[in-house]
This record gives sequence, structure tokens and C-alpha cells, in this order.
Amino acid sequence: MKLHEFDFDLPERLIAQHPAPERDLSRMMVIRRKTGEREHCTFRQLPEMLNPEHFLVVNNTRVFPARLRASRPGRSEEIEVLLLKELRPGDWLALLKPARKAPPGQELVLGNLSARVMEAKESGSRILRFSPQEDLYQAFEKMGEPPIPPYIRRTKGQDFSQDRLRYQTVYARHSGSIAAPTAGLHFTDDIFRRLEARGIPVCELLLHVGYGTFQPVRCQEIEKHRMEPEYFSLESSTAARIRDYKAEGRKLVAVGTTTTRCLEFLARNEDSLERASSGFCDLFIYPGFEFRLLDGLLTNFHLPKSTLFMLVCAFAGRELMLDCYREAISRNYRFYSYGDCMLIL
Repeated sequence: MKLHEFDFDLPERLIAQHPAPERDLSRMMVIRRKTGEREHCTFRQLPEMLNPEHFLVVNNTRVFPARLRASRPGRSEEIEVLLLKELRPGDWLALLKPARKAPPGQELVLGNLSARVMEAKESGSRILRFSPQEDLYQAFEKMGEPPIPPYIRRTKGQDFSQDRLRYQTVYARHSGSIAAPTAGLHFTDDIFRRLEARGIPVCELLLHVGYGTFQPVRCQEIEKHRMEPEYFSLESSTAARIRDYKAEGRKLVAVGTTTTRCLEFLARNEDSLERASSGFCDLFIYPGFEFRLLDGLLTNFHLPKSTLFMLVCAFAGRELMLDCYREAISRNYRFYSYGDCMLIL
């Protein structure tokens, strides 16, 4: 398939710059795949849109403050550092801006931390080696900023307290992501209580969201695109619950594209739902993909030509999704990380 087949025009005014005043007051478009029928409501109505034949699976990863500010010793200029992943204790793959100020061998000062640029990768990223520190993650928590996407504009020195709270799900548990699983941002404790009251179970898995999830597709033939591996973990008790619910005939609703990729990756590995599993997921889902576990999907509205939009098109059909997106634009739905969502059943 060609990349242009997943393009659409989105007015910049519809890119959400801030979350809804309350998490569960985001708008939600509900779409029936078989008929194309759709209705418009708020996320607060989610429990009533489901019934005990459904169960949810969420991604309980936690975003860490992966954006840091650095400088060269004795210089006053600022270098932005986005930590991508830990390669080994003390060594991190990172994106630096401007990268030309950080050649191999360059020392960097990051608050009370220091690091040396060890290598420049062909992709433009850098390998940083931090000086010995008892707990780097704790240091990052104190000095880092939430790694909100570049289309969410913030001014230098702005207070990030709202982003620290809202660019995180209420069920985030395991730190390691550089981006939020955004479909989960709409949930509240009250929503979970109401789901439980309606007999709708919720299962948790872990997939740390990396930069690869948002990496642009540069191949005109999308089949040539490759996803960067992302760490996942599934506990044996959760695997058993998913296996048992499916055997009972319940319908699995994945909360987000990261959850979807992890589940479908596991479904392609022998005996993956018979035991605890962990490893690295590099599954790329695009139209023509055969879903083995998914029956429903809750997801935000995604960027044109992105792997996330391709996944949604694979699940619900490209023409239907393009039509739903056109309708969302005409109705002024809010797009991307802090935007509204759709429930596809």
C-alpha cells in the first residue's frame, strides 16, 4: 500500500494543546464496524456503551520526565535532550537539539548531572554516558520535564505541573515510557468503579512506549517500514484471565494502539497466553493484518500517514476510518495526545 493512501487534511486549530477540564469529559465517537453506524457522546458514557460480554485490557506503563536541558561546560546556550531508552546502566540513547553542539567526546552538564557523548548514530541520535549516579531515574524525576510531543506547544520556562499530572494515566505503574498511551488518559477512578459495577473486567499489561511508535513512515510503500522494538511484560495471572475470558466468548476491547500491538504480538507467539511473557515487540499493523485477539478498540485521533492511523485502518477499514475522521473534523473533535477518542466495536 502507498503512504499517500493514509493522508488527510487536518486544520491546525483541532490539534489539542491542553487536556479537557476533566479527564472523562473528552468527546467520544462510537463506531460500529459492521454497519458504519456511529454516535457521539462523552467518555463518561463509556461504561454504558459496553456490557458484561466485554472486557478491557490497558497498558500500565508510566511516562518518566525524559526531556532534560543541558549545556556545554562554560557555555550559556541550551541543548535539549530527549532520552529514548537505557542501553545499559548509565548509558542512554538520546536525541539532542541542536545535535551539532554535541559531537562524540563532548561533555554535557545537566543540572547536577554530567554526561559524555560517546557516539553519534547514523539516525542522528547520540549515546550519552552519565557519570556514576546511585539512581538516575530519581534524578530525572526531579529535574526532567514531561516529554510531551512537539505539536503541543509550551514556552520556555513554562510551568509543567499540569502536564506532569495529565500526561499520565491514573493507572500508570511501571516507569519507562517516553510517551503516554494516550487512549488511557481519559480514564478516572470513577470510570473504573462503574465498569466494575457493570461486570466489565479490566486487565493490565505493560509496554514501554518508545520513540519508534511515533517515528514517521518514510517509505512510499508502507510494507517496507520497520518498527523499533519496545519492551513488554505480561504476568501469568493476566495471561490466564485473558485466555479464560476469550474462552468464555467475551469480547476483548484494547485500550490504545500500544496495547493492541502487544496483544497481537503475543497472539503470534506459541503458548504466549499460557504463561508469563516478556521481551520486545516490533509488530507493525497495517491493512490486511489478521487480528487474532481484538474485538474492539478505544483510541485517540491520530496523525495522518502515521503507523497509529494505519493500525486503526487495519482494524476498522481504511475507507470507514477516513470517513469517520472527516466527520470528526467537521464536528470539531480535538486531535492527538490531549484530544478526543473513538470507541470502535
